[in-house]
Amino acid sequence: MRILFLGAGAVGGYFGGRLAEGGNDVTFLVRAGRYDQLKANGIRIESIFGNANVPVRAITRPDLTPDFDIIVLTCKAYDLASAVEAIAPAVGPDTAILPLLNGVAHIEQLNARFGSDRVLGGVAKIAVTLMPDGVIKHLNDWRFMSFGEQTGVLSDRAKALKSAFDQTSVVAKTVDNIMQIMWEKLIHLSTVAGMTCAMRASVGDIARTEDGTSLMLEFFERNAEIARREGFTPSSAFMAEYQQLFRNQSSTYTVSMLRDIERNGPIEADHIIGFMLKKALFRKVDPQLHRFVYAHLKSYEQRRNGNVRASAAS
Repeated sequence: MRILFLGAGAVGGYFGGRLAEGGNDVTFLVRAGRYDQLKANGIRIESIFGNANVPVRAITRPDLTPDFDIIVLTCKAYDLASAVEAIAPAVGPDTAILPLLNGVAHIEQLNARFGSDRVLGGVAKIAVTLMPDGVIKHLNDWRFMSFGEQTGVLSDRAKALKSAFDQTSVVAKTVDNIMQIMWEKLIHLSTVAGMTCAMRASVGDIARTEDGTSLMLEFFERNAEIARREGFTPSSAFMAEYQQLFRNQSSTYTVSMLRDIERNGPIEADHIIGFMLKKALFRKVDPQLHRFVYAHLKSYEQRRNGNVRASAAS
């Protein structure tokens, strides 16, 4: 398979680097600065599963050709529109697109642009960060991904991609219910991101307050109800796992959206909480908690954008 990764940041660089290390045909579509890093040093990974320094093929947008079997997207949701335009010249008649973004809103956008028959669903569970010198640092033992067709059919292209990952330390699975898995992850993510960002605290910090656990459980149930009305009823095991989490007063769990706020970075407010607010209104689920959390996140964006403009003008 010829596999194109859009970008060589933490997630894409790790998964793509491991595939390249395993001898697969991998290309990275990157901007000029990252291009120079990759040409000089290749992909560099520090991990408990083995460090790697792998020469890789890197290209910039003018060099794209429509001859890739799989294009893997690992961008943030707020960069999706530019990502779609960037990969469009690489999409040939048989190209499949595998997005590993948070949420499910991007699936609708990619389907509209490229057709649902081209777009796989996928989720990744990995903790990695890109260091200033270009090294990808693996932070724990998570290196998991699941993917499959939206239709539930176990396709040859999904099997081929899994076979490629089977030659690496990445644990990849093909599944016949990827949209169910993505919706369950969205229930979890929208609850944890919404609550930890609104409270500026970890799950355990919130749970130790008088009303913290009840608020998290209420928000969790509303997100689960949205999924039910969308046709993706979460499993009882999933519900029990996160109900237990939201009662755990010692949990230090937060998500990347809170860390992005703490570093004054852009966030996926529209893609996660905004999307769930629209679904709550459409499916007639009580939207009040979603309205509060979404307004909170959008207020942060307003203040951040004002500070960014002020810094640029000074």
